[in-house]
Order: sequence, then structure tokens, then C-alpha cells
Amino acid sequence: MDSVQSAPILNAPTLSAPERARALQPLLDRDGPEIDRRRELTPDVVEALIAQDMLRLLLPRSLGGQELPLIDFCEAVEAIAWADASTAWFVNQSNVSSATSAAAMPHEAALATFGSPGVGLAWGARHGASRAIRVEGGYRLTGTWSFASGGRHSTWMGAHSAVQNPDGTPHLRYGRPDDRSFVFRRSEARIVDDWFVLGLRGTGSDTYTVENLFIPDAMAPARDALQERRETGPIYTIGSTLLYASGFCSVTIGLARRLLEAYVDLARGKHSRASINSMASNNAIQREIALLDARLSAARAFLHAEVRATYDAASTGTLDIDRRMRLRLATTHGMNEASDVAIAAYRAAGTTAILDSAPFERRFRDAMSASQHLQGMMGHVEMVGRHILGVENKLQNL
Repeated sequence: MDSVQSAPILNAPTLSAPERARALQPLLDRDGPEIDRRRELTPDVVEALIAQDMLRLLLPRSLGGQELPLIDFCEAVEAIAWADASTAWFVNQSNVSSATSAAAMPHEAALATFGSPGVGLAWGARHGASRAIRVEGGYRLTGTWSFASGGRHSTWMGAHSAVQNPDGTPHLRYGRPDDRSFVFRRSEARIVDDWFVLGLRGTGSDTYTVENLFIPDAMAPARDALQERRETGPIYTIGSTLLYASGFCSVTIGLARRLLEAYVDLARGKHSRASINSMASNNAIQREIALLDARLSAARAFLHAEVRATYDAASTGTLDIDRRMRLRLATTHGMNEASDVAIAAYRAAGTTAILDSAPFERRFRDAMSASQHLQGMMGHVEMVGRHILGVENKLQNL
């Protein structure tokens, strides 16, 4: 991505982020199949994202970012996903990762790392097999991580790890085990091209390894530790987990909407081989399309209502566990409802759905891959249920 960092930036854009996202849709529609084939975004798409300043949507204003209200971010991600889910997945992942890291880093280090409009940040899921040894001035990091979405288009990589003392015992900070996110240049990692998957192929979510890599203190934020949060805006109060969840839910909703629209377009002009009537004249199809539209619209409305309420509460200092649980429920519910709508639209299209030339096959693969993400797992709903019932709950994923 270093080669395209000089792409032009909109000067004081008059268009909102969702409007700029919708302006990208024709390009994403055009390049979607090539993104899928390449297993990464095309150069034209990367340049367009930078030109529309799509990688600094949540970055603090103090660093040149837009620090958008969360609802605007969700609508922008959804609009991109309507055209290409892999691009939207990258936009969400990179924005949340960069913004929450920057908010917990010293200002000068954050500015040097994320101040450019085209750098991006990718990292994989946390696990228990890494080592981050506390040394003078920083850490020595060793480990292998997977699912670095967008890493092929990012200057920066990162990794999550618990911190150990030199003798191997857990390092404690603020009265609890120290857990940090470590940010380093992509060139410092060994990348394994192993992203051969069902869908979301364009995310290029490769595996990567570092060995005994020195990470200075300034590049090792504890993103969600209140004691280290430098930025106080509502986005950073909400925290990384629910920001990721809101964005990924928006990806699935935009993707499901596109599949449902493809179903509607097909039904308007197709006759079923099992009937002399057009699909549009079939009462069962009429009913199904209306109910699918209602389900998806209701899930989106629930998500947006809770996103707004959570952001407002964070803005006024009243964000509590009840409000966090509501957003968790809305995001998990929304992802599952969107998955169900995507499946129904695909099945309703019959054999047309399997054709590469039709608008179903690639997007269905994307939808099924998105449905497997941790953010959509029903364990989150069970956690909310325990909270509602007043049953003992280990508060996680909030």
C-alpha cells in the first residue's frame, strides 16, 4: 500500500461517509469478481478507498481522522458491503483496529503510525500460544496468528498477546494480567499465503509470524484499558469489541440486502419450470419476499436503534452494562437474521443461483463465511439472556 499513499484525498468533503461509500459501488460491482479471483482487493479499489478517506473513518480527529458517529460508520460499511463484502470487511476491520489502537497510544507515536490516509492495520485473532516478554523499553514478541483481514493492503500489522515476565510468570498491571495489542510494520512479519476459503476471499486474511520481535512501549497499547485511553470520545468509550460487532453486522445486512434485491429482480422476470405462472404471480413467493424484507428491515432497525442509543450514552457518560448488552444482542441477532435472509434468497433462485454469471453465487459464499464469525455466535445471545435473568455471568465480548 505504500505505493498508493499519495492518492488524492477529498478536500473537506461535502459528501457524508455513507454517500461516499455509495459512490464506490459501481467500481466495487465491476471489480467484485476479480477481487474474489485474486483473493485481495484490486489496485483500483485500494486507491479509491484511500481517495475517499475510507481508512480513517473512526480515527481520532486529533490525528487527522473523521471520528464518525457510529451510526454513520455502520451505514458506510453496509453500503460498501452491498457492492462487495470483502472490501467492507477490510474497511471495518482496519478502521476499528487503527482507531482503538491509536486512542491508547502516545499522541506522537499514533500520529506517526496512522496519520497517513492509506496505511491500514490488520491483525489476527488472539490466542494463548504467543509470548510477549516484558523487557526494558518494551517487549519481545513471538507467535503466529491467523485471519489478518486486509493485511495485503496494510502498512501495519498487529497481534494480541498476554504479557509475561522474563521468568515466564504473568506480568501484572492495574491489578490484573497485562494483555496488549502490538503494532509493527508488515515487513517485519513472515506472511504465509494460506487464504484458500469458501467466501470473503478478497480479504486476503493470511497467517503471519514474528519471532523475538522488539516492540517499543509506545507501539503496545492496551486498547480497552481505561487507564491508558488517551482519547475520550464516545467511539473509544464504546470499545473495540462492540465496534467490530456493529461493523460486521452491517456487512452482513448489506450483503443480505443485495441478495434479496437479486431475488426480487429474478422473480419479476422469471417463470418457474414447475409452474406456468411467473414467479411474481406466485402467492408463496410474494409472501416470502415480503417477510424476508420485514425480517431484514427489522434487524437493521434494531441494530441502528441500539447503535444510536449506545453512542448517545457514551457521549453523556451514561454507558452501562445494560446498554452494552442491548447492542451485543442487536449485533448478534442482526448477523443471524441476515444469514437466514441470504440463505432464503439463494435457495429461492433455484439453479440460477449457482451460475457465476448470476449475482448470487459469490455473494452467497461471502454471506456463509461471514455467518461463521465469532461475532455472530449464539453464545453472545445466551450471555445476554443470563444478564436479563440475573444469572451469574462472566462478562465477556462487551
